[in-house]
Amino acid sequence: MFEVFYHPIYTYGIDKSSRFPRERYQLTRKYLENKTSNIIFKKPNMINIKDIYLTHDKKFVDSFFKGSLTIKEKRKIGLQPWNKHITNRTRYILGGSIEAMQSAVTKHNIAGNMAGGTHHAHYSFGSGYCIFNDIAICAVKSLRDYDKINNVLIIDLDVHQGDGTASILKNYQNTFTFSMHCEKNFPLIKMKSDIDVPLPGGIKDDDYLEILINNIDILRNIKFDLILFQAGVDILINDSLGYLDISREGIKKRNEIILKFAKEKKVPMVVFMGGGYSKPIEHSVKAFSDLFLQCSHYSKFFI
Repeated sequence: MFEVFYHPIYTYGIDKSSRFPRERYQLTRKYLENKTSNIIFKKPNMINIKDIYLTHDKKFVDSFFKGSLTIKEKRKIGLQPWNKHITNRTRYILGGSIEAMQSAVTKHNIAGNMAGGTHHAHYSFGSGYCIFNDIAICAVKSLRDYDKINNVLIIDLDVHQGDGTASILKNYQNTFTFSMHCEKNFPLIKMKSDIDVPLPGGIKDDDYLEILINNIDILRNIKFDLILFQAGVDILINDSLGYLDISREGIKKRNEIILKFAKEKKVPMVVFMGGGYSKPIEHSVKAFSDLFLQCSHYSKFFI
């Protein structure tokens, strides 16, 4: 069974007047209802704040939860205006990612969080809709808590570079960061991943998939016991923040490549929702739903 962690606060924890398309979470959850019996939706617990300290500056973490971040720090993160649920929302999303990681590792399967993939959050500041970096937290926590996890591979296929993840994990020799993203897009200043693949704007399905396949061949030579997959769908041609021209079918083929790779390597995988900002948002919702349905199919092969 494919376990997906979801909480309604993923949506209502963002203020109604925010520019962020908060409804994408509840719409994806609704779209998937009755689509397959192989998906189990689980409500996460809130993260223990001590786990956030694993990859983030304590002063920054404490300032967020005390509500003492500056206006400039909040603006850099976005999601404004913040409502009263923002701190609990953050803890539930991080908790969902950690519990998905724990599920994937202990059951040697695929598990997902219907949120997360907050790869722009750095050690001491948030950025680009990302407050804390759940990918980095999961990587470090999995290495600390599980003897069988000695090396972690991060595959980031969001349209934006995983700058925060690369920055936080740069000194961890047992993590490997791979980011394939639009070159001329946020963030303006890129960090150095172990492998960065900058793509030209307007790239289409065939060229995109060929580049991805070539890089997966390289990743076959990397040692890893766990894959953390940032599966943003903002590469979609309809996305308002993407600048790439990938079709819905192209994204499904992308997902298939990663799922086959995990199956081939016989390693557990965690799927993070990542970015998706199409107008109308239904294009992103359908692409996210495709992702989770594909994962539910492949989860049968990992048992």
